[in-house]
Amino acid sequence: MQNNFMQNPSTFQVYNASAGSGKTFTLVKEYLKILLQTSNANHFRHILAVTFTNKAAAEMKERVINNLREFSKSDILQNKSVLFKAIEKDFKEKGVLVNDTEIHHRAKRIVHAILQNYSAFNITTIDSFTYRLIRSFALDLGLSVNFDVEMDAKSLLNEAVDQLISKIGEDQALTKLLIDFSLQKTDDDKSWDITRELKDIAQLLLNENDTIHLQQLQEKRIEDFTELKNQLFKQQKIIEKEFTEIGEEGLKIIENLGLNFNDFFRSMLPNHFKNIAYNIEKAKFFEVNTLKSKVENREFYAKSKSIDIKNSIDSIAEQLATLYLYSEKRYQHYSLNKL
Repeated sequence: MQNNFMQNPSTFQVYNASAGSGKTFTLVKEYLKILLQTSNANHFRHILAVTFTNKAAAEMKERVINNLREFSKSDILQNKSVLFKAIEKDFKEKGVLVNDTEIHHRAKRIVHAILQNYSAFNITTIDSFTYRLIRSFALDLGLSVNFDVEMDAKSLLNEAVDQLISKIGEDQALTKLLIDFSLQKTDDDKSWDITRELKDIAQLLLNENDTIHLQQLQEKRIEDFTELKNQLFKQQKIIEKEFTEIGEEGLKIIENLGLNFNDFFRSMLPNHFKNIAYNIEKAKFFEVNTLKSKVENREFYAKSKSIDIKNSIDSIAEQLATLYLYSEKRYQHYSLNKL
């Protein structure tokens, strides 16, 4: 926690902290202190804690319950947790007449009361609190008692994408980026229209789990994304060259022993090397019970093959397996870059 200052200490406290400095720990501690200062086990019904996201609200609820359960354990006075000690210390410093034994007993009563009336355990999001507030004063606001709140996210995203498209020709960097994206789609034999892809990507804006990552992206310029794209393009070309070399090397090893494609189980391994050498899009990686499992078990041929063919394939099995596994590793990078 970077700093802690108070304005009118009896009622108002502000905690200013950077990421990862223990905000949640401090907030849970302050919440528990409010609960434990009173002998009323139902005091939680008069406390409102508001967060930004459902995830944060759920995490804080879980921490409060878990710590109350921890404080309720029979051996807590002999094995005090860090949070228990912190609350006990704060109480002593502020002259709150609640000792460790009383904290233990109150925690037992409070956690029982919360679980008996969980709906009154008000750790919620700003959206949920606002909705409840409007619901409570619906008549005063001239709203129907049966009103509901809807967010037409689809229309909102469609409008945002349309506004972005309308800037083509006005913003030079943005124009080049979007045109390049469209040309890339046509090169991949897809429609030049990028609207659908932009709308699909925009769905991330509605997912609270992506909020942190999107906030980090806000700091980037269009030029930063262009540079990243160029770097990924160069990496893809390097990997594609490696695929060609791996594939041709595998085919050469097979050919040098006079083996044919059909000498291998369903011709799978030779076809794999052929695909990565000349058409990577046809290569099939990570398919269950197919080539990958055959390579891992060194099962390269059918039992019906002649002894000579089996011996020949066995002699190069490790070389072929090494080439395949390396191609698989590189394909992971290749697939990630394509995203």
